Amino acid sequence: MSRTAIGSSLDRKRLLQVLLPLFLASIIAYLDRVNLAYAGLTMNKDLGFGPSVFGMGAGIFFAGYVLFEVPGALIAEKYSPRVWLARILISWGLVSALMALVTTEWQFYMVRLLLGVAEASFYPVAYASVIPRWYSAAERPRAIALMLTSLQISAIIGSPLAGWILSLHLDWIKGWQFLFLIEAVPALVFGFILLFWLKDWPKDAPWLTQEEKQCLERAYREETDAKDSVRKYTVLQALGNTEVLKLCLTYFLWITGFWGYNYWMPTVLEEVSGWSTIKLGWMIVIPMGLSLLAMVLIGWSSSRTGEKRWHGAIPMFIAAAAMAGGTSAKGPVAGLIFVCFAGIGVFGAFGVWWSYPTTFLSGAAAAGAIGLINSCGNVGGWVGPYLTGFVKQLTGSFNNAYIFLCICLAAAGVLMLTLKRREA
Repeated sequence: MSRTAIGSSLDRKRLLQVLLPLFLASIIAYLDRVNLAYAGLTMNKDLGFGPSVFGMGAGIFFAGYVLFEVPGALIAEKYSPRVWLARILISWGLVSALMALVTTEWQFYMVRLLLGVAEASFYPVAYASVIPRWYSAAERPRAIALMLTSLQISAIIGSPLAGWILSLHLDWIKGWQFLFLIEAVPALVFGFILLFWLKDWPKDAPWLTQEEKQCLERAYREETDAKDSVRKYTVLQALGNTEVLKLCLTYFLWITGFWGYNYWMPTVLEEVSGWSTIKLGWMIVIPMGLSLLAMVLIGWSSSRTGEKRWHGAIPMFIAAAAMAGGTSAKGPVAGLIFVCFAGIGVFGAFGVWWSYPTTFLSGAAAAGAIGLINSCGNVGGWVGPYLTGFVKQLTGSFNNAYIFLCICLAAAGVLMLTLKRREA
């Protein structure tokens, strides 16, 4: 029986047994990664950290990420993506809790570096080793977009929660320390749950019928054979491929703007609005909700039409224009409007983007290439927050830093249009 004939039953099973556990793990990952942005509203004052120290700590996370990204992705592909993802969750939960004990700049840098090491390869494993085994190339933009709505859902949950926790006046612990401890617990617990919930291959899934297993395995094998008939890449060939290197540069520029936006957005809004941490947390729900809707619609449109380049480039141009406009925003309403459009832009293309490498790579080659692309993006994850903080400290304003970020995003959009056209 064909995939179409099997129909909605298989779609529902994959949603609940594959995308849902990845979605929940990604919520926890993003929550633990960006809680620093909210903790910084009070932590910096308590510990005497200036903007450049905070920017360095926010960004050094990605140094650990880069060092272990490709090796981790290859280990997971060779052995067990499920076990590797569970290990990542448990180890980063432990390290995230250590943030509550930080008292000096160097402790701050070290714990953030270790957090990057712990989390390294989470997303490449999901994109290259898990989702391609369950979803065809045509289905992946929509599937990845659905999984990555976790980023905005995490912010929608985490922003009000962080704002409330930071407003607490506890005798035994500061609000930002309590934030790090509370948000470390889900990673530790879910790591063990994921080990039993997610399966590595359709053949291992007791919740699939034999017919469904054969359908998915046949589709995966046929897609892999079709790619290999054009060219079968080794890991080293994939890492040196011109298209992969172009993807690396594009993602570096994009993520420079993305993390510059995410880590400094609460601080920028606080400056133009004077809102309390509680109100700030609730206001951030608005741009995150709008960007979630945009990402789902863009992923759905790309899956329906097969087009990828413009679906990736247009959000980058929107983000660049919004960041440029935000430099002249006066007052909370204008600031929030520009933050909303920038959020739509920096988040919108993720589903399309991560479906692109697996249209011409598979197996270890895809895992290694996606690990390299994500590593380059994570270098941008250091550059964006650090330079934003450095320029703020140097000039007393975020404006020049945001002009730099909008240039990076516009350049990423232009580069996306130079990628080879791939319909699948």
